[in-house]
Amino acid sequence: MRLHRGQPVLTAGEDLGAARAAVVMVHGRGATAGSILTLAPRLDIPGVAFLAPQAAGGTWYPGRFLDPVEANEPWLSSALGAVGDVVARVEGAGIAAEATALLGFSQGACLVLEFVARNARRYGGVAGLSGGLIGPDGRARPPTGSLAGTPVFLGCADPDPHIPAQRVRDAADELRRLGGEVTVRLYPGGEHAVNSDEVETVAGMLGNLMPTL
Repeated sequence: MRLHRGQPVLTAGEDLGAARAAVVMVHGRGATAGSILTLAPRLDIPGVAFLAPQAAGGTWYPGRFLDPVEANEPWLSSALGAVGDVVARVEGAGIAAEATALLGFSQGACLVLEFVARNARRYGGVAGLSGGLIGPDGRARPPTGSLAGTPVFLGCADPDPHIPAQRVRDAADELRRLGGEVTVRLYPGGEHAVNSDEVETVAGMLGNLMPTL
């Protein structure tokens, strides 16, 4: 099914053809590609292209991320395909996966983490802000490759009204099993929002990436 296919991909920062690195940014439920791109100036990294796909109707999948995977199909598969299309677009412009970071917030964070878990390889970095892997507790996951030392940052309020802290920890365990270098930061009394510490941490991740290119 088409679902998310044909939706726009908004851009910011360096033109993709001239960029040395790229960040794929995935918005949350009820938000827009434009809203997640407001983080780009705050990251303030020269030479980086930022690309944000738009979900049809502002929602990547209809249910909760804790629901059985089948309950969110076929929207979930279409959403994962949309992220994959943007990653392929970046690679087609000559930017390797090792120079490509993926960042998502809330539902977008869940989608990004699920994408990299299903498509494990060495990425430039992964940031899941207020999210966890998709599916019910204890869902079995077959090996899908190796993240090969990819830096991964997971940040979330504790408590968060939508994301149980244990599911953030569970995502960290799985991504470590896949070979990611995972940092988890839970913020007591925080809000379901992107905070300044998360922005600084992601900016540092991108800054560390640039000198290697």
